[in-house]
Amino acid sequence: MAELVLELAETVAGVGVKTSYGEKVDINGTTVVPVALGCYGFGAGSGSGDRAGTDLHGEGSGGGGGGVSIPLGAYVGQANGVRFEPNIIGLLLVATPLVWVTGKALKAVIRALKH
Repeated sequence: MAELVLELAETVAGVGVKTSYGEKVDINGTTVVPVALGCYGFGAGSGSGDRAGTDLHGEGSGGGGGGVSIPLGAYVGQANGVRFEPNIIGLLLVATPLVWVTGKALKAVIRALKH
């Protein structure tokens, strides 16, 4: 089992922005570096069973994994400096859960301060 975890770690270490969107690109003296948020998850299961006094028997196993890479934008470097060019849709995807959690937390704090 430990070897499986190490193999998964080695595989995931090479996956990221470069895999999804490629290396930085130079276009007519302008350098573009993609920026993304990557998340990965893996799971496994097992099971067994046998119930005394019945005909029920059981077995089971399973596993899976997945990942997502959300493009947040790109750093654009020119002779006059570097600036971040956001991908509005990607930023909204990332910001929506953060805003929701912040709102729930503020609601709980305000409610606690009132009582």
